[in-house]
Amino acid sequence: MRAEISIDLQSRVGRVDKRLFGSFIEHLGRAVYGGIYEPGHPSADDMGFRQDVLALVRQLHVPLVRYPGGNFVSGYHWEDGTGDRTKRPRKMELAWGCIETNEIGIDEFQAWAKRAGAEIMMAVNLGTRGMEDARNLVEYCNGTTDTDYANMRRKNGFAEPFGIRLWCLGNEMDGDWQIGHKTAQEYARLACETAKLMKWTDPTIELVACGSSHPGMATFGEWERTVLRECYDHIDYLSMHSYYGNRSGNSAEYLGCSLEMDWFIGRVTGLCDEIKAEKHADKTIYISFDEWNVWFHSNAQDAQNAPWQIAPPLLEDVYNLEDALVVGCLIITLLKHCDRVKIACLAQLVNVIAPIMTENGGRAWAQTIFYPFCDASLHGRGIVLKTGVHCESYEVENRGSVPYVEPVAVYDDLAETVTVFAVNRSLAETCSLSLAGFGGFVLEQHSVLTGDDLKRCNTAEEPFAVCPTSGSGRALPPRSWNMLIYRRTETE
Repeated sequence: MRAEISIDLQSRVGRVDKRLFGSFIEHLGRAVYGGIYEPGHPSADDMGFRQDVLALVRQLHVPLVRYPGGNFVSGYHWEDGTGDRTKRPRKMELAWGCIETNEIGIDEFQAWAKRAGAEIMMAVNLGTRGMEDARNLVEYCNGTTDTDYANMRRKNGFAEPFGIRLWCLGNEMDGDWQIGHKTAQEYARLACETAKLMKWTDPTIELVACGSSHPGMATFGEWERTVLRECYDHIDYLSMHSYYGNRSGNSAEYLGCSLEMDWFIGRVTGLCDEIKAEKHADKTIYISFDEWNVWFHSNAQDAQNAPWQIAPPLLEDVYNLEDALVVGCLIITLLKHCDRVKIACLAQLVNVIAPIMTENGGRAWAQTIFYPFCDASLHGRGIVLKTGVHCESYEVENRGSVPYVEPVAVYDDLAETVTVFAVNRSLAETCSLSLAGFGGFVLEQHSVLTGDDLKRCNTAEEPFAVCPTSGSGRALPPRSWNMLIYRRTETE
């Protein structure tokens, strides 16, 4: 099999916003307790944060972490996670049926984020609470005035503001699983008024309104129209969420699921532009794809958990090579839409459907999906070039024609490199590779993630069972994620 990838340095999709490589930590399962935070762990620092986990997070160069939820936020009182830890209340956490100790809250998490080199994307509770509490939280985090909530932060030991610039107006409010679920009109009115108060408190912040929880929602489309009509002047981004899984056991079909993401992004972008035209607006609404990943492995296991535990193992998908290839295809799709998708969050970061796994009191290691995300985060920042591919394809029911090779090229105009990310979806055939449309570059590196067994995983005992190796630059092995870095020569 042969693939010709065409790249035009003059034909550009757009510049990648570094926040495209964000992630997510929710008070769910072992993401916080036993994940980023475990004060009795041998690697724990002065605040109880696991240094082995921090080291892996830093490898990913995650610029942004969404917090504290997720479904969790719709019943959360942010004040419970501030001030004297010995006086913080233990609460029944209804979203996930657990006990929340509130040992970690915004006071501690903002310190962790600084140590991880990440900004915070903060969500507010529009389920059981509303506009006043959201405004108060903005003042607590960002306020510089001599007023109640800014002084509350100072009293808690933080003289300087946290400086959180990106905020979510609730989470998945269209879903009947959500605490405080609302109709589109109910949510739109609340989000609009909340946005006004939040921006009046701090005009420098950016706001993300809830789009549909996934494209299969019965209200998809009309939900977006209603929210945008009401909130357009007061928001900056509309959220998208979607998860993928190989529930049928058909690997070829599964490897084509990024076509669904591509369609979803195109549809939501179209809805944003429809309302822009309707309103004769100058402003463009961008996309925050703030929950995306593979999620299906842990569903049966989670059903067996007893309720009201503290930090039980929940949503702990163990990822294999096949999942890593899908994540690679999804990353490529996000890059191809970088002109409109400015923010994206791999959900989540540690233990909960995550690239990083830990043992309580023990080891931490990288899952298979860690590697394509890491490659893209480190080398996918720059200008996405329009990238064509000529190769064979295969048919998938309800998706149509799926090309065997999925590529994208990113030009780093500072380093003078072009990085090509490509997945070979073929389960059996090596794909010989030729590049057309740009000269004056030489291959500097070819990194390959592949293997003979699509179901092979990384574990604490075998943490590098699936990890990148070097390639030749001339071919894409079957079942492979590839990163090829080309550097401009002095003369063309």
